[in-house]
Amino acid sequence: MRNVVAVGVQWGDEGKGKIVDILSASADIIVRFQGGANAGHTIVAEGRKVILHLIPSGILHENTRCIIANGVVLDPEVLEQEIKELKNLGFLKDDKKLMVSALTHLIMPYHKKLDSLREGAAQKKIGTTGRGIGPAYEDRAARTGIRVIDLLDRKTFSEKVKENLKVKNFLIGRLYKDRPMKHREIVAAYAPYRTLLKKHVADVPSFLAKCIKEEKKILFEGAQGTYLDVDHGTYPYVTSSNTLSGNACCGSGVSPRVIEHVLGICKAYTTRVGEGPFPTELSGEIGEIMRERGGEYGATTGRPRRCGWFDVPLVKRAVMLNGIDSLALMKLDVLDDFETIPICVKYRIGNKVSSEVPVSLAAFTAAEPVYEEMPGWKMSTKGAREIHQLPPQAIAYVRRLEELVGARIAIISTGPERDSTIVLQNPFDL
Repeated sequence: MRNVVAVGVQWGDEGKGKIVDILSASADIIVRFQGGANAGHTIVAEGRKVILHLIPSGILHENTRCIIANGVVLDPEVLEQEIKELKNLGFLKDDKKLMVSALTHLIMPYHKKLDSLREGAAQKKIGTTGRGIGPAYEDRAARTGIRVIDLLDRKTFSEKVKENLKVKNFLIGRLYKDRPMKHREIVAAYAPYRTLLKKHVADVPSFLAKCIKEEKKILFEGAQGTYLDVDHGTYPYVTSSNTLSGNACCGSGVSPRVIEHVLGICKAYTTRVGEGPFPTELSGEIGEIMRERGGEYGATTGRPRRCGWFDVPLVKRAVMLNGIDSLALMKLDVLDDFETIPICVKYRIGNKVSSEVPVSLAAFTAAEPVYEEMPGWKMSTKGAREIHQLPPQAIAYVRRLEELVGARIAIISTGPERDSTIVLQNPFDL
């Protein structure tokens, strides 16, 4: 396979950064196709922990080209910080390794301010990170957004900021009673980013078309997870973009015909950050143990993640929505100490039992998990690199998940390090 899409199949935080890092060793190009700096990918490479929010984790490999595509909303301040950190660590020696689409929309200071003000004033919280992601996507849809190509032209940028501030300052000042933002301060603050982005800006669709023609191997990297998709997730407790595999095409400018394999990434259990339904959530001691063993704290915000058992209906629907060909099962080692391991196979909603994820948010919120239990293995799987190194009960757990969700598990992660991974099938080798 030459063109592979990697997506999360739960509520994000599944470990996509590690998998993208591993698969990047087989790829020539890595493309981030949606989301913003609210996504955090944590990778342990060469004994160093690297946290990336915008730049694909494939940047850690010497011979790859990494792309931030048009489906992303770009915070230039975060990008500058990441580039600086990567250069200090010796991972970005050549600016040509990183490309940014000229069509990528920028997150502006007023997006961040409005994001925080809106969440602070809301009676029903969404759980936004306050990084301006939603307001930036709103401007994109309203056709008032500012793109990288606009920033490169001083006059165009200044005019667009001035026009946008008429509406933004009305909201900030009149509705939220906060201090309006100044045009000249924003223009001055973004001037250095013009110099920064000039080194990386590109016509990404044309570049990718050339790479496809040359039969380069391309990995398309999604952010967040299936159930944070703005259309197919647990709306309104979602992100502001389409997180499904299909958006790899719109978010980067390639034809759907070129996608050859979709790899879904999920944990051996379930987590989510922020508000919204979570049928298998564990609120007691077991949930705390899972959180601590798994280091379940947001890479971007540090917020503790809600933890629960593996949810089959959730992942099975994600397999359908994304056209998943194979799965990567992450953090199997977190389950090492449990006597028994429940798997949610159905939901009980009122007097009915269903194996489907409810479309209604109210029904999903009311859903109670119906479990089947499997024996735990009470042995360490940490660092295992071959399937035969796993205890029989752990192998049985993996095989049972495959059977229940209807997709082959091709990769198993047994720790945060690159080599703590069992690769049964690399999609690029098919």
